[in-house]
Formats: sequence, C-alpha cells, structure tokens
Amino acid sequence: MSSIPASAEAHGASGEATALLALKSLSVRFAGVPVVDAVSLAVHPGECLGVVGESGAGKSLTFLAALGLAPPSARVSGEARFGATELIGRSERTLDALRGRRIGVVFQDPMGALTPHLRIGTQLTEPIRRHTGLSARAARARALELLEQVRLGEPARCLQQYPYELSGGMRQRVLLAIALSCDPQLVILDEPTTALDVTIQAQILALLAHIKRERGIGLVLVTHDFAALAGLADRVAVMRNGRVIETGSAAQVFHAPREPYTRELLAAAREPPGPAAAAAAADASGTGAPVLAVEDLAVHYRRRAPGLRRAAFVALEALNVALAPGESLAVVGESGCGKSTLTRAALRLIGVAHGRIAWLGRDVGTLPERRLRPLRRALQLIFQDPLASLDPHLTVERLVGEPLEVHHRALGAAARAERVAAMLERVGLDPALGARRPHELSGGQCQRVGIARAMMLAPRLLVCDEPLSALDVRAQRQIGALLDALRREQGMSVLLVSHDLNAVRRLCERVLVLYQGRMAELGPSEALLTRPLHPYTRALLEAVPVADPDVQPGRLGAVPLSERGPPAEPGGCVFRSRCPLASVRCAEEHPPWIEARAGHWVACHHWERGADGMLRA
Repeated sequence: MSSIPASAEAHGASGEATALLALKSLSVRFAGVPVVDAVSLAVHPGECLGVVGESGAGKSLTFLAALGLAPPSARVSGEARFGATELIGRSERTLDALRGRRIGVVFQDPMGALTPHLRIGTQLTEPIRRHTGLSARAARARALELLEQVRLGEPARCLQQYPYELSGGMRQRVLLAIALSCDPQLVILDEPTTALDVTIQAQILALLAHIKRERGIGLVLVTHDFAALAGLADRVAVMRNGRVIETGSAAQVFHAPREPYTRELLAAAREPPGPAAAAAAADASGTGAPVLAVEDLAVHYRRRAPGLRRAAFVALEALNVALAPGESLAVVGESGCGKSTLTRAALRLIGVAHGRIAWLGRDVGTLPERRLRPLRRALQLIFQDPLASLDPHLTVERLVGEPLEVHHRALGAAARAERVAAMLERVGLDPALGARRPHELSGGQCQRVGIARAMMLAPRLLVCDEPLSALDVRAQRQIGALLDALRREQGMSVLLVSHDLNAVRRLCERVLVLYQGRMAELGPSEALLTRPLHPYTRALLEAVPVADPDVQPGRLGAVPLSERGPPAEPGGCVFRSRCPLASVRCAEEHPPWIEARAGHWVACHHWERGADGMLRA
C-alpha cells in the first residue's frame, strides 16, 4: 500500500506523475460564464483528498467535468489525467471503459442515482458483468460479497428489494458497493453523508476509512461538512466561486488556515449551538386547537421477505403528538426510524393502519381528497430530496410561482413574477436564476428553491423534511434564521425532520426522538439535548462529529462498521439489543410512556439510572 502523504508539498516535483488523478487548469463555462475556473488538484494512491466549500462553489462540477459527466451545455477546458490517460475530450467509449472499472463514483443523491424500477441486485450486478465479463451466477455472488463488505445487513434480501424499500443509510451503502464493484483505483464521493443521521454518518465515514486503509485506493471526498473531512481527509482543498483558494494537509487547513474565507467556514462549523429556541409557543396550546395532532397513529408497510411473497413491516406504532399554533417541533432519529413516514402520514400523503389525524382542529382521517384541498393550502411540505422534488422541465420562476398560479389565479403575470423574485432574494438566491432549470443548479440552490416554493402561500404549518441537509454551514444558519423569522412573523407552526441536532436546538422548542417507529423521548429541546433521559438519545448526541482532525479519526475508529441489526423481537423494548442498560425486564415488557419530568416524556424502564450519565452542553 502506498504511503499517505501529509501534504501536497510532500509529493514534490513528481506529484503529478504519481497521481491517480491530476487536474491542471480545469475550467467549465456555461454560455461563456466561468463556473469552474483554472482548478489544479491531484489525488494519490492511498490518500483521501477533501474538497470543501459552500453550495455553488463548483466542487461537484469540477469532478463531473473531469469524468465527462458535465451537462451537454458545459464547455470544459484544461487537463484531467487519470494516470497516463487524458480524460478531457476523450470519446464516451474510452470514458465508459474507465468509469466504473477503474474510477468509482458515489453521487450526492442516493435515491436519484439508483434506478427506481430495478431491484438492487440488478443494479449491482450490471457493472460487474459489463466490466469483468462474469456470469450471472458469479456476478450475484460478487454482489453478495460487496454488500457484506459495506456491512449491509441481510444482503440476500437487499438484492431482491427496490431502492424505495431501503433507508437513506442503506441506499448509501448500496451506492458504495456499486462504486467498489470492479475494484477501482479511485473513488469520488460527492456528499456521501448528506441527509444521514449522525450515527449512520459515523458508520459510513468509518467504513470509508477502513476501505481506504485496506485497499489502498484513492478517495476524493466532496463535501460542505468540515466534521466529515476531519475524520477522513489527508489533504484538503477549499473552493470558492469556482476557484481553489487554499490547499494543504488536514492539520494545516484546520489549525492554521491562511485564507480569511477558510477561517470563516471553520468558525461557522465550530460555532457552539447556543441556547435552545425560546418557548415562544409555551402558552399557545391554550389559545386554540393544535395545528396538527395525531393520536395512536400506526403505519404498516408490506415488503418482501425470504420465503414469503409479502411480509408486514411496522414503520410507525402508537404515535401521539400535537403541534400548537406557532410552535416548532423537531423529529429526530436514525435513518429508517419513521421520521419521513410520520410527516407523510400526518399530511395524508400515504395511508395509515389506524389512528386519528387532525388539521387545524378538524379530523381529516376519513375526509375524501376533494374536501382536503381547501385545507392543503395552509399546509406546505419541503421535501428531503431537493432535486427530485422539482419538475425538471420547469424553470425556477415557474416552480416557485406555481402555487400562486393554482391558488391566486387572479394575480397577473407581472405581479406574480415580482413576488417570485422577492421570495428568491429572501432565501438567498439571485432572481436571475429564475430562468434556469433544476439541473443547472447546485444541490444547495435546489434546496433554497424548494423552500421558496413552500413559503409562497404563507402556510399555517410548514413541514420540513431535512431542509438544511444539502446546505453548507453558513447557508444552514441563513436558511434556519429565515425559517425561524418567518415562523415568528406569520405565527406559523413548523414540524422539522432533521439529523442536525445543533440546528434542532436553535430552531425548535420541543424534540421528539423516534427509534424503529416508536417514540423514545419527547421534551423541551434544552432539557432533552443537554440532559437526555433515554439511552438512545444519549447515543445520538455522542455521535455528533467534531471538526478537529486530531480528535475525529480516533472517534471514527471506535465506531462499529456494520449496519445496525434487525429490529428486536416483539414483546419488549425495541432498543434493548443496543442498550447498555438492558435487563430481563426490557425483553419481556415494552416500556410505558411516562412523564419523567415536567413536559419531558420517555419510554424506558431504566431512565433514572442513565439520566445523569451525560450532561452535554
């Protein structure tokens, strides 16, 4: 295995000659406008190069252009050499022979990168058969081996599933398996931990560190997350406005950054969360009916299982929660715990097994769709996947203005365009972007468009499914402050699904913690995030990454690489197989939902034993 250099300078004059991938003066233009400007970077065997910067900095486009994957309207110039092979200007046939075989890619959006109507087994064996010529039987055996290598539980079952049947963390592992399927020399990872909860994020990063160490391959980690870089990157390049403004070893960039911009980004990444959101709606529940209330809510899916045509799967069970007017409530938990299912069930976007759902004081569980339409205007949803939720055929101006076309038909085109431009500015976008389509925007810009569209009708309830996940740290603060300001100005309620516990603490008065479809803990954000009662909540807090390359690698080294095991057998606490406090009672009895402190509820037999075990400010 090649030694890992400490910095770019360590490669000396022969750096480009030994590089797996060397970019020299790489530029990308759209209609004559430079988006990537004279980027020169290199990544070597056994090394992880971290590329960091704000949304729209050109990080992803740089490497898409190098691999011949930039949009057709892009004009690419400069050099991109993979070993001795120049990639710029090469035919698709030549590039196809390299992509997948010697260069693996993990794209930013795991759901969008997987074909929705093909089983995982088909998608995983396709590159294996194409590039290696293995038989169908041998390719399937290789696919099973790969899923085991990326520590995906029940790999044989996963091969039979479709992407929508997997959680975000599982889909990310499948993409990593596809990228590694033909033993590449280089893997490019574009935001591989975006939208993953902290525990799954730690597992994915620990797995990447293990693979890099075991295989000696080169990695390029494109991200806006300095904490992710701290645990994995050997060298770091900082990009701004399409240019590389600083490079160096991880230690140099983190501890002695030269550029003021780098210092600003690091300061934002390390900024303490500050006090929890003020309880602005503490007395609001007494002034009227809850904006949203669910009682005894249950959602059951049907999915394939070995030996059975369809097997029942409990996604949510016995959920009870109400959202007061003007209140913000966060829902947190690991991938697959039921967060997104809760939002979709509460808004009647999916069916439920049983339970009561009330909007603005009205029971809507049995109302037909035509009678729901007047109410839906007051309820808006920001989807988790910013690109897939936007119609690719429409311009940004049409997308953001569409709610006005539907609900304010008397509004003229000029007035509608004026409102759209004002909203785009409010979410931090140049109104000139209104002429672009979603594929011409960065992930963070698409997320802002989704937020702008949801806010056009001034809703009473805004349901946010990971609204900050695709944004860099500074943009997260800006959008978070915007959502909070809009909530206070309009008396809007917010239901926030997020894995970012710091954002949750800043934006929400209460927090609901879910585990495998059940409520684990519910309470005021300050108390829950500093004095948690449930062992699972403490585990989430302990997994929050630290933007320090002297600390984070050691923390990742202690993270188990395997995906968490299957749900515990019925009849007891669903967390008992992972709980350090588990007892015989936990296997026999499901813990009751009790108010352990004023307004602070928990489902744990032994919450008192662990209540003071962690006081994390």
